[in-house]
Amino acid sequence: MSGDLDGAAAPPAGAGPDLYERLITDLQAARARYRLIDHAPEGRTELVSALRGHDVAQAAKCLVVMVKTGKKQTRYALTVVPGDARLDLHAVKALLGGTYATLASQDTAEALAGTGSGTILPFSYHPRLEVIADPALLDLPELFFNAARLDRSIALATEDYLRLAAPRIAPITTAA
Repeated sequence: MSGDLDGAAAPPAGAGPDLYERLITDLQAARARYRLIDHAPEGRTELVSALRGHDVAQAAKCLVVMVKTGKKQTRYALTVVPGDARLDLHAVKALLGGTYATLASQDTAEALAGTGSGTILPFSYHPRLEVIADPALLDLPELFFNAARLDRSIALATEDYLRLAAPRIAPITTAA
């Protein structure tokens, strides 16, 4: 595991295959409007969007960002942007009052998210991972994302996503 987590050795509870079950349980308990979509295993946004049959802009692309906020202080953000948008690291850095921002290493991102690359959820189950969503997502009736696995996705009503994830809403994309 990467040293980026300052000694946080264990992934969050519910990590791995159990994270899918936890997500479904949470969605059902909250009476969220969602549907499951089975497809060939795929984690790349453009390709999985085609398999799911929707415009890539409706995909909730999830990227974990590391932001240095002091000499020995680091914050992590789970950024959620439309699948056809580019993440603006400068915007995330400014939003979090940082001096430096970069995509987290794969090991760190997977440890914080509790699942592998290509299956990161737009929800945080880790106390050190703040969710920030781009406002462009608010215009969509539903969001599509891999459900903590490569072969199954979720189409979730955007209104329910906002209610359940309670993300910080801020412009964090730049023109592609």
